[in-house]
Amino acid sequence: MFANVGWGEMLVLVVLGLVILGPERLPGAIRWTAGALRQAREYVTNATDQLRDEMGPEFEDLREPLSELQKLRGMTPRAALTKHLLDGDDSLFTAVSSLAEDPRTVAPAPAVTPKPALTPKPAGPAPFDSDAT
Repeated sequence: MFANVGWGEMLVLVVLGLVILGPERLPGAIRWTAGALRQAREYVTNATDQLRDEMGPEFEDLREPLSELQKLRGMTPRAALTKHLLDGDDSLFTAVSSLAEDPRTVAPAPAVTPKPALTPKPAGPAPFDSDAT
């Protein structure tokens, strides 16, 4: 649940708690929050263990669809395209993203020497057609 909370966020929460609750009540609030989290985690662990004991081997059969749902939850459009349309080959996306990241890594195009014109260009201005405008 709090796997994505880093040290910076924790520091912000402590500073906010210090400002809102004050230095007298902050340690009690931290103890209460830690106890509530510990108790909730214990309830979840006990419920999981009880379910595993009651269901027996079918519990593992229940876990497979849940893990598939978890995979779908994290599915991005790019991952869906790669998995279903490109059979897991994401070389198309990696090539495009590598070009977008650093255009200097692209090999320069070969120099093309201009071919001499077969007919000489007129020296004067281009002809103007007043009817065409």
